[in-house]
Amino acid sequence: MDVIVQAARLADAAADAVVLNLFEGVKQPGGATGAVDAALGGAISRLIDTGDFTGKLNQTAVLYPAAPATPAAPVGRSAEGGVAAQRVVLVGLGTHEEFTTDRVRQVAATAARKARDLGARSLATIVHGAGIGGLAPREAAQALVEGSLLGLYRFDRLRSSPDDDDAAKRLERLTIVELDTQKVPEIEAGVTRGRILAESTTFARDLSTEPANRLTPRALAEAARTVASEVGLRCEVLEPPQIAALEMGAFMGVAQGSDEPAQFIILEHAPEGTDDQPPVVLCGKAVTFDTGGISIKPHEGMWQMKDDMAGGAAVLGAMRALALLHVPRRTIGLIPATENMPSGHAIRPGDVLRAMDGQTIEIISTDAEGRLILADALAFAHRYRPAALVDVATLTGAVVTALGHGVAGVMGNDEDVVDRLRTAARQTGEKVWELPLWDDAYKRIIKSDIADMKNSGGRPAGAIAGGMLLKRFAKDVPWAHVDIAGVSWADHDSPYTPKGATGFGVRLLAAFVASYTGQP
Repeated sequence: MDVIVQAARLADAAADAVVLNLFEGVKQPGGATGAVDAALGGAISRLIDTGDFTGKLNQTAVLYPAAPATPAAPVGRSAEGGVAAQRVVLVGLGTHEEFTTDRVRQVAATAARKARDLGARSLATIVHGAGIGGLAPREAAQALVEGSLLGLYRFDRLRSSPDDDDAAKRLERLTIVELDTQKVPEIEAGVTRGRILAESTTFARDLSTEPANRLTPRALAEAARTVASEVGLRCEVLEPPQIAALEMGAFMGVAQGSDEPAQFIILEHAPEGTDDQPPVVLCGKAVTFDTGGISIKPHEGMWQMKDDMAGGAAVLGAMRALALLHVPRRTIGLIPATENMPSGHAIRPGDVLRAMDGQTIEIISTDAEGRLILADALAFAHRYRPAALVDVATLTGAVVTALGHGVAGVMGNDEDVVDRLRTAARQTGEKVWELPLWDDAYKRIIKSDIADMKNSGGRPAGAIAGGMLLKRFAKDVPWAHVDIAGVSWADHDSPYTPKGATGFGVRLLAAFVASYTGQP
């Protein structure tokens, strides 16, 4: 979709629909909404007076300006006292006290989806929140573009043809209109940033949605090579002989049950002058299909295990965004990619694996495989002497039990790293909540009788058990683990997260890395 910024009156915008907003409780619209209300002869005021529109968050109403009795106005100009667009979409901002940047994302998505569903192909909008909302124009414009593009996302590349009229509806152009020409450069900067972050997120969504017969470990590695070439990342992919030579026994233990060869993907973002900088390292779990192995999962819902590589997709999307945003911080992305399959070659409960750093792990459940492949990724990361280390993974069902489907679990050995993730979460709307990793309370749950540790401690504190194991491999590097099992896939629509893969973590990780530059 084309996104442009135009210095003009909204009433003059040449579009199939225009978008206005209103805070809850406002009785007399002002600003652009008030100007269009006057052009419509008080139609918006009448909606407010009757109680048909209250400004409640994400509430919408559609008005249809009457065709002018005078000769048609030139393209891009309204008739005197009228509105050029065929439709006016009014969207509620909620209360002023509760207004946030994330609400800009929500209302932008709500309005864009409403316009699309009405059949509009072009949409013009004001920048929600940049006026009475109190947000900086750049910040508000970024959130507007993120919300619009993320909300309009569809995965339809596998359809032979649209199966209904709704599937064929597309918004082709979004015009952001601002009357104050002095604000335009800041808005344009926000639009650029918002577009990069949204498209990097939808890139991750595409990867997570692809069926496992199409997105194998080798296909994911090829996607990494392609995006690296496009945006200027360095990329290296280690094949099974190289992985074995590194003695990544935990990773190869998981991979040995599959006929698909494992891949260890290494991406590097190293802007000029940062080659000697201690990097931020991001590790992403990429199990392209997880049957559970010998500890096989129930068949209900197993189809969704194609998205068990969502952590790897998030790292890949974040690396893409960092490159395109020219973030001046050296960053490494590590993505161990494999399937977890049951076969005559698969690891068994009771086996013991030796990881790259020499630590041994007793296998209690082969379905606790994500921590095994990440163990070797974290061990490998030490060669970079990281300034900070973060792993992201669809690691445990237990985190869903603890936090549900709206929040990711975060835990770590360094309060500064965790705080940076919390700050990034507030900026991006990708929520996280800290879980404890206290040795005196939880170390015993992964204690093995025959090895250095075991990979599962049973149901109690299941999410924390995964974190405790990974903590052993992070060692003294400032580190945090983000468990996205509850947020990587949406079972229901929300304004800027349509049902399906969410791409959670791309914007979070990009903001986290940017925090090490002093930039927003």
